[in-house]
Amino acid sequence: MILVFSRTGERRYTVEAQRPGLPHLLMNPAPGYDPLMPHDMMHMVVEAQLGLRHGIFGQLAAGGNAGSFHLPMKNGDSSRQIARTRRRVAARGKKLLREGRDECVQSERAAFICWQEWRARSSSRDRGKLSGALNQGKLDEICEHLDELSSHWFRLTVGQSMAVSWPDLAIVSTSDAPPCCSAEGKHQTPPQKL
Repeated sequence: MILVFSRTGERRYTVEAQRPGLPHLLMNPAPGYDPLMPHDMMHMVVEAQLGLRHGIFGQLAAGGNAGSFHLPMKNGDSSRQIARTRRRVAARGKKLLREGRDECVQSERAAFICWQEWRARSSSRDRGKLSGALNQGKLDEICEHLDELSSHWFRLTVGQSMAVSWPDLAIVSTSDAPPCCSAEGKHQTPPQKL
């Protein structure tokens, strides 16, 4: 699965999930804009690094909608076809939301801890004791990914996007073109690979 993060305004962004063999989904607008690390990019890193396969992005990869992504309109799609696909995605999404409830809560907690850790590293090296899945080594790995993604995200201007593969977190492209499905719902050319 490829996730395209696009800056759509001064303090706005979208996330598009491009899923092989499944309908592409869009969250527009996405919550928690930040010039260094948008909220959902943080979740993507935390879930991939902790192996959470039933969190937000694991649900998307498994065919769900994570309760916040929707099927965008494309030119040429019939309303009947879109309605059928939306019902199918919504039904699968509800099932995966129930199954992934615990991992979604874990993802929210871990994202908060990692956000605090990542932001604190610039001013403090005293990180205290950690337990469970978020040991110091794992936090170091997560912060490395956050640094890499943030360096790309920070340079994007309005109208630009970056694509990241899930779950390996490799940056597969950056582009000044809009994502495949723009805010208006019109089909566009996807970003080119680097």
